[in-house]
Amino acid sequence: MKFIIVESPTKAKTISKFLGNDYKIESSYGHVRDLPERQLGIDVENNFEPKYTILPKAKKRVAELKSEAKKSSEVILATDEDREGEAIAWHLVQALGLDKSKRIVFHEITANAIKEALKNPREIDIKLVNAQQARRILDRLVGYKLSPLLWKKIAKGLSAGRVQSVAVRLVVERAKEIDDFKPEEYHTISAILLKNETFEAQLTQIGKEKLGKFSIKTTEAAEKIVADLGNAKWQILKIEKKESRRQPLPPFITSTLQQTAWSWFGFGAKQTMLLAQQLYETGLITYMRTDSLNLSKDSVATAHEKIKKDFGENYLPATPRIYKTKSKTAQEAHEAIRPTAPEKDPEMLKGKLAPQQFKLYDLIWKRFIASQMSGAVFEATGVDVLAKNANDNWTFRATGNVLKFDGFLRVYPQKLSENSLPLLKENEDLELKELKPAQHFTEPPPYYNEASLIKALEEYGIGRPSTYAPTLATIQTRRYVIKDEDKRLKPTDIGILVNTLLVKHFPDIVDIKFTAKMEDSLDEIAEGKKEWQPVIKDFWEPFKKNLDDKSVEIKKEISIEKTSLKCPECGEEVIIRMGRFGKFYACSGFPKCKYTAPLQEQEDLGSCHKCNTGKIVKRRTKKGRTFWGCSNWPKCDYATWENPEKNKLKEDE
Repeated sequence: MKFIIVESPTKAKTISKFLGNDYKIESSYGHVRDLPERQLGIDVENNFEPKYTILPKAKKRVAELKSEAKKSSEVILATDEDREGEAIAWHLVQALGLDKSKRIVFHEITANAIKEALKNPREIDIKLVNAQQARRILDRLVGYKLSPLLWKKIAKGLSAGRVQSVAVRLVVERAKEIDDFKPEEYHTISAILLKNETFEAQLTQIGKEKLGKFSIKTTEAAEKIVADLGNAKWQILKIEKKESRRQPLPPFITSTLQQTAWSWFGFGAKQTMLLAQQLYETGLITYMRTDSLNLSKDSVATAHEKIKKDFGENYLPATPRIYKTKSKTAQEAHEAIRPTAPEKDPEMLKGKLAPQQFKLYDLIWKRFIASQMSGAVFEATGVDVLAKNANDNWTFRATGNVLKFDGFLRVYPQKLSENSLPLLKENEDLELKELKPAQHFTEPPPYYNEASLIKALEEYGIGRPSTYAPTLATIQTRRYVIKDEDKRLKPTDIGILVNTLLVKHFPDIVDIKFTAKMEDSLDEIAEGKKEWQPVIKDFWEPFKKNLDDKSVEIKKEISIEKTSLKCPECGEEVIIRMGRFGKFYACSGFPKCKYTAPLQEQEDLGSCHKCNTGKIVKRRTKKGRTFWGCSNWPKCDYATWENPEKNKLKEDE
């Protein structure tokens, strides 16, 4: 009997449906070996040789797989096709002591794909394994060597990571940019004009001077223009009409799927990848960790047949659409994320999938089908209106945009700024109904959310499809970044402090270009252009020297803050300390007295319901969880998990 090993029981179950009784399929339940948990596990002096151990949770499973492998005529490793999957396969060879084994890969779990893969087995690609090993060793060296320095200089329990530290830096710097932002005033003037119907036009030119965004800087300047326009005559100067087209977006890759699932459904990156993995392992979509826009000829042909049947030939472009992958490191043998059976309507699966699974599948199906459809056609109209009196003239512009052919929008709707204009002719006179001056202020850039942070990481070349979701999860789990009630990512006190220390003393670790260059080096290892040990050595030697120097040079960053409060348990002074989750109250009598309490945030949310003298303020527990309590603490112990501001809004409704 032939023995196939995959990493997931769901994947094993799906594959078993396609193969006969001469195959046995089992799961390894993920990784079976890794670096030891409580020691570095890397022999730095021996060319960075890793010391792998079988994971405690995997020992029983390894014994079972080893026993089954011995009884089998052939062992086939069918783990995922990326670097992580290749590494799992390699570790299985080592852990099970396999002298001979075959490796198969596939982009989708369908009968044809599995049978085709079995016809074309290959050896384990050690280049991919080495790229994964190099990433793992780099991350371990940074984490194990830098984290103790943070414990010593800031607070116990902190950690530093290679990619996560850059992500935190982006969040910290965006928050600082917002805090430092100074709004700039500007004004606009629009005219409501009548010709059969009313329409609106914006002032764009005074005399021969074209206006920029900040041309009208004050209310007084805007009011003068309005006054000057009081006796003007209005006439249509010029009408321009042209056809414009909007082309469909390409099919999804990992990053764009995560971003779109966020904006459409509010799914976090981790949640999106979990759902996508479920869809992949049950054979509904292609592999979900990819940065390739390549599509198989069969899938494109099937999509075209579906479009022609459901919508008609005019919804098909003249030739199939081919999308060029932007990522220079994408493997073109891989595919974009698409449904494995595009001929089937998503509605056929509605009762068979959980609601969130269906939402994501429906999104992937629509995006793929739309990517092979005709563009949408709009008629764009631009109208220049001249306002003129004896002394001056002003030009206003009105624009209209009308959808003439929906094309791909029939399947994949997008926000449209559609507005029609009345039937107008050049040189026609118009009646002014109203002049509308408006004051505006420039706005700061928005805080990052999960979607926009992933987009930034991708644009900077930091991380790869397999790392975006874990990176975002890590920086939030470690409380360097929190997600507020509007799902915006904001740095915590401890996140800002750690970032400040790293930027000052370990600039390479948080440098965007340095981190992106390291990602390129890992890609070159995967391509066989570089050996992994020299890449690690080039990083390690300057990092280790700097680490040794800074261990002596850096002074403890945290000073204890005094308060006027007294400890309710022993009467000693209460002070403010810094912990891994930020600042908190602690008894100055520590370690004799271990009293601690969360530090309140000064945000007035009304009077305390219990003592009637204090104010309700937002606070955090030692582990970073938000709650609301009385500002008179410790005299008043009122506290609630529910946001009183939200409760007030409900009452007002």
